[in-house]
Amino acid sequence: MYDNEKEIGAALKKLFEDNVVNREELFITSKLWCTDHDPHDVPEALNRTLQHLQLDYVDLYLMHWPVRMKKGSVGLNPENLLPVDIPSTWKAMEALYDSGKARAIGVSNFSTKKLATLLELSRIPPAVNQVECHPSWRQAKLREFCKSKGVHLSGYFPLGSPGTTWFKSDVLKNPILNTVAEKLGKSPAQVALRWGLQMGNSVLPKSTNEGRIRENLDVFDWSIPEDLFAKFSDIEQARLLDVSFFVHETLGSYRSLEEFWDGEM
Repeated sequence: MYDNEKEIGAALKKLFEDNVVNREELFITSKLWCTDHDPHDVPEALNRTLQHLQLDYVDLYLMHWPVRMKKGSVGLNPENLLPVDIPSTWKAMEALYDSGKARAIGVSNFSTKKLATLLELSRIPPAVNQVECHPSWRQAKLREFCKSKGVHLSGYFPLGSPGTTWFKSDVLKNPILNTVAEKLGKSPAQVALRWGLQMGNSVLPKSTNEGRIRENLDVFDWSIPEDLFAKFSDIEQARLLDVSFFVHETLGSYRSLEEFWDGEM
């Protein structure tokens, strides 16, 4: 999907060869794309990823979406949608865990209902559910369910993905977030990341700017006081990511966004 594994693999090889870091010091995650949901394609997909990354194993392997698309198809054209069979795909994921090539397995973009169904049928429960999560989309229902079931919630778009061209994101411009940041002498991005950590989820910021990368890492030796933290509950909630391309009136498994997210919109 991201088409960057070969470049990452080359960088990792150099880091290991130069003794900059050891493999055991890194936590490396990859994902199973929608075109590889057939049980026979699942191990091939991971083997391909490991070859590109020049690794023997990944620490976490996630089912990217509860969606299946035609093998070999490119892009997000609805004509490539197929009915999804999560139980069969997950069984193949469990085999990857058994093999040791994936030290942990999980899912991404699963609603509370879909996660509950998977937990009922799984031999090895998903360790992680990686989803959109930031102060403007707190995932309250899903968060509580994950906590009750021992599934770690990991948040992508923790800053609202301000550099993207897919959608307009005003997460970091929220007045409440900016007021808290000003009072703490921190940037809005730092406060958004710290909020996620204090909520108990991991955060996955993305930046190509060295200064902002360093700033994003400076979130561990301070905290948001309880009185300011409470103000986040007043932030209006709205999901950023529009997945209309996974919805079709006849193709695939979902006829509406309401059905895709099981009402969590």
